[in-house]
Amino acid sequence: MSDTKKLTEADLNQFTGTDHWYRHPLNRKIVYTDGVKHVADAGGAYWLIDEIALIQPYEKAVSAEGFQFWKLTVHDDRTATLVCEDGNGKAVYKKEIEFTDFPLSEISFYLTNNG
Repeated sequence: MSDTKKLTEADLNQFTGTDHWYRHPLNRKIVYTDGVKHVADAGGAYWLIDEIALIQPYEKAVSAEGFQFWKLTVHDDRTATLVCEDGNGKAVYKKEIEFTDFPLSEISFYLTNNG
């Protein structure tokens, strides 16, 4: 029997703030909350944090946005679409994911520039 955690939507309701901040190991400008870390741990989704963190210095349309709304939508065939919007519903970046075993049908994150 596996003791691997599984991510559920109900789990996410407990995250309304954070006690700890975690610095992304490759893009040191990115810090994330306990809730994001829980998604990565329980959902096996460190790859998702990497996708968001690592595109920042390379995609000017993304890095130009001080407020970013990221949404991962998982399709029935286990492909997915990752979209970054500007907070007003305008997509500034989109990536098709060929395969994912992410356990939820969708998840959203906000990324803000506190600088």
